[in-house]
Amino acid sequence: MAEKLVIMMVNSDPSNGEEMGAPIFQATVAAAMEYEVEVICTATAGKLMKKGIAESLYVKPGSDKSVYDFIKDAHDAGVKFFCCSPNLDLFDMTVDDLIPECEGIVGGAYVIERVMEEEETKVLSY
Repeated sequence: MAEKLVIMMVNSDPSNGEEMGAPIFQATVAAAMEYEVEVICTATAGKLMKKGIAESLYVKPGSDKSVYDFIKDAHDAGVKFFCCSPNLDLFDMTVDDLIPECEGIVGGAYVIERVMEEEETKVLSY
């Protein structure tokens, strides 16, 4: 059985807060089930790792809980968040612009290695 889950947020558009709920919630659930969980934000979803973005997004209009609150809950449960390196240039970010819950920057080779070489890893893509 897989010991690790990698959630790739690549097609999720942060301008639509509804799309942010499922991957982050599922990451939290998997961590609570004691799986090692990584969420890699790339393409447009990479904006989530920039300070101020997730704080202004809501899964449901009128909710008191922002997408950033969900990210913090997931992080507290053990989920590790990463930003893909091209996002720094794409969204005019530096490492200092990243939210504290972001563990760091990863590149394409990191992602490919997780998918192709680690038999104990399963991948979900959003």
